[in-house]
Amino acid sequence: MPTFSSRLLLVTDRHQTKGRSLVPLLQRVLAVGIPAIQLRERDLSVRELVALAREVQAVTASCKSQLLVNDRIDVALALEGVGVHLRSNSLPPPVARKMLGPQRLLGMSVHSVEEGLLAETQGADYIVLGPIYETPSKQMFGPPLGLHTLEKACALVRIPIIGIGGVTAARAREMRHAGAFGAAVITAILGADDVESATREVLDAVTLVQ
Repeated sequence: MPTFSSRLLLVTDRHQTKGRSLVPLLQRVLAVGIPAIQLRERDLSVRELVALAREVQAVTASCKSQLLVNDRIDVALALEGVGVHLRSNSLPPPVARKMLGPQRLLGMSVHSVEEGLLAETQGADYIVLGPIYETPSKQMFGPPLGLHTLEKACALVRIPIIGIGGVTAARAREMRHAGAFGAAVITAILGADDVESATREVLDAVTLVQ
């Protein structure tokens, strides 16, 4: 069973980089630390996504950062060793696992403790739970779950739980204290003016629990 190894999951959105190219930005992030990277570029065609995934993999492979493609099992299978992150309404994890095989990382987004427990029983290697805090990008999933729900999930679910939604460095530290394995961010790093400092700050928050 693959293991999710990083306390930080960086979810990509090339529309939130302040006009900067995504791959060079990821190179700058990975020069500071080794987050896992979830490639989530939903508006690209399959061919465009494969091309971008190859570019990103060239960057992540050199520093052994785990790379996951959002939802697209076909794209992941086009690249060696790349995992898949499923949406809550994607293929069920057992179906995805059968397609991917046992060696690739398989994660899933969930929005409740019950969904997290189900994802675990269905073979997900880790879950991303949220939104924990208020954030415009997750309003479709309802009000924020809050730290209490995160604590409950961490007490019941045995696979790594990554908190997402409105995450800052301070909030990442709060989630770690609540029991989360790690945190997922987008704009906290990709939208920062000083990407290196932002990366360092969030990495410190998820790895140096005080």
